[in-house]
Amino acid sequence: MTMGALHDGHATLVRTARERVGPDGSVVVTVFVNPLQFGAGEDLDRYPRTLDADVRVAEAAGADIVFAPSVDEVYPGGEPQVRVSAGPMGQRLEGASRPGHFDGMLTVVAKLLHLTRPDVAFFGQKDAQQLALIRRMVHDLAFHVEITGVPTVREPDGLALSSRNRYLSTRERRTALALSTALFAARDRLAAQQALRARAATLPASPSRAEALSRIGESRAAADAHAVAQAAQHGQGGGADAVRAAALAVLDEAAKAEPPLALDYLALVDPADFTEVPDDHTGDAVLLVAAKVGTTRLIDNLPLTFGAPA
Repeated sequence: MTMGALHDGHATLVRTARERVGPDGSVVVTVFVNPLQFGAGEDLDRYPRTLDADVRVAEAAGADIVFAPSVDEVYPGGEPQVRVSAGPMGQRLEGASRPGHFDGMLTVVAKLLHLTRPDVAFFGQKDAQQLALIRRMVHDLAFHVEITGVPTVREPDGLALSSRNRYLSTRERRTALALSTALFAARDRLAAQQALRARAATLPASPSRAEALSRIGESRAAADAHAVAQAAQHGQGGGADAVRAAALAVLDEAAKAEPPLALDYLALVDPADFTEVPDDHTGDAVLLVAAKVGTTRLIDNLPLTFGAPA
């Protein structure tokens, strides 16, 4: 399902679907700019509508059908009186910034699933909260469809592909790179923490783990010696706060850029319910960021795994 203005991220969804169903299966792409998920003052009127180009992209990627209904076809008689509620998860993060957005999204997804009746539906992981809510709806309301997430597609410089990227000027796009840069900085910080913790577990206990860590010869090891040694001794995962801080440092710098980045939220959450994880979290998590550059609002995320020390 798409809102059109297709780019290579969407084409990747189509190619993934084609690979999954094989040459004899049918791949349907829906194109519908859903008014229910746009709030007051958002970009419904200026959202790009490029159906002819979208059909070409979909066909080249392996789609059999493009289903592009009008608003009147999807909502005959006006906005539906009965809608799907996104529940508590839909009120967090994107839902808090865009009240009603996820109710409108789930309502149209439910309707398009009924109209197209797929065996498998593919959605991009760039909209992580959306994907989680669709999976929850399918589970809770017993839809007979398998939901498959497809990894985010990025530009060579790391910027996540989005239909809204076309709104960015050259200078704004340079600032917008801070979203992905912040996520990658957090990922690198986590990797460094976990590598250091694994090394800490192998060091001799005498004279002390902190001193042994300092002898590794890394500035970060010396700075974190006591905390990491404690984590290694007690088997704690930890590190979520440091991962958040690494991302926030990049975003704080981008706020001073010209044009500046205006941060909406940075969150490190449990993918089950999108609540913030504690500092000692172990297991899967998702780091999410939303910000405005100029008048364009962008989102990005990165899945992370916090593991116990070796």
